[in-house]
Amino acid sequence: MNPDIQRELIPRDDALHLIGALDGMQTKLLDAAEQWQLLDDTGHVPASPAYAELIQHAAAAQALSRDVVQLTADFARTAHSTNRAGSAVLAHLATAATMSSHAAPHFAETAETVLSLSRSSGPADRQYKEGRMVIGHATARAYLRRTSESLGDAVEELNVHLVFHRFFPTPSRRESPAPPPPRPGARHR
Repeated sequence: MNPDIQRELIPRDDALHLIGALDGMQTKLLDAAEQWQLLDDTGHVPASPAYAELIQHAAAAQALSRDVVQLTADFARTAHSTNRAGSAVLAHLATAATMSSHAAPHFAETAETVLSLSRSSGPADRQYKEGRMVIGHATARAYLRRTSESLGDAVEELNVHLVFHRFFPTPSRRESPAPPPPRPGARHR
C-alpha cells in the first residue's frame, strides 16, 4: 500500500471503537433531551416547579458535556486527528463540544428562575418568568439535540472512511515484506 494513503487511514479498530463511543454518547444526549421536561402533561409550567429536579438537569447536562469534551480532547491528541478524515471528524467533535457546553447554563438559569417565581409581583411578572423558563429549558434541550447531531455527523464521516478502507486493505502479517537477509561477510559483534 502507498505509505501516503496508509498515513491517511484511521485504523479500522480505532474507527470502530470511536463509532461505538459516539453512538453511545449520542443516545444518552437524545434520551436526556427527550426525558428532561419542564412542562406538565397539559403543556403548561407546573404551579410549583421543582428546583431540585431542574438543577439536576443542569448537573447531568454538565456531566454529559464533560464526556463529550473529553472524547473530543482524546481524539484531538491522536495522530489521526490531523489527516483528512480525522480533521473532518474533529471538526464535528469540536462543534459537539461547543454545543454541549451551552446546555448546562440554560438548565441552571431555568432552575434559578424557579426560585424567583415565589417573589413574583403579580400574574404578569409570573407569566414573564415562566416564559423565560420555558425558553431557557427548550434552548438547553435543543443544545443537547444539536450535540447529538454533531456526533452523528462524526459517525457518518467515520463510516465513509471505513468504506475507503475496502479499497486499501491493510496488509496482513503474511503479506508484509520479510526483513532482508543479513549481508554476507558482515561482522557481528
